[in-house]
Amino acid sequence: MQTISGKSGPAGHGVLPVLAGAAAAVGGVGAVLAVNDSESLLRAPFALFFLITMPATAIGSALSAMELPARLVASTAGAVTVNLLIAQVMSAMNTRSVGAGIASVAAVSALLFLPAILRAHERRVKNTET
Repeated sequence: MQTISGKSGPAGHGVLPVLAGAAAAVGGVGAVLAVNDSESLLRAPFALFFLITMPATAIGSALSAMELPARLVASTAGAVTVNLLIAQVMSAMNTRSVGAGIASVAAVSALLFLPAILRAHERRVKNTET
């Protein structure tokens, strides 16, 4: 029989990666449903989830030196800003397509992920050299 205590053990350790994977899956499904112009009832909420979480995650990964509450606020504000800027550019160019908006958010978010990916690669190279 297992006792319940306040200590975090191996059982609670794997919850965050599972939640992150589920969030990525929901966002990916939303992006696919929106790009394919599906008539599913889940298209709008899942696409909105993608539009907010993708840039927020990318900005949050670039701000890893900040404390968690500050990083959450900054990444959420940054995600809203990215979405508004993309909407403004698309409006100025008379490109009002859901697929183009989703692709633009994905492209900008991928560019925002680059500093974190490069830092992780740099750390990996340093660890293999020593």
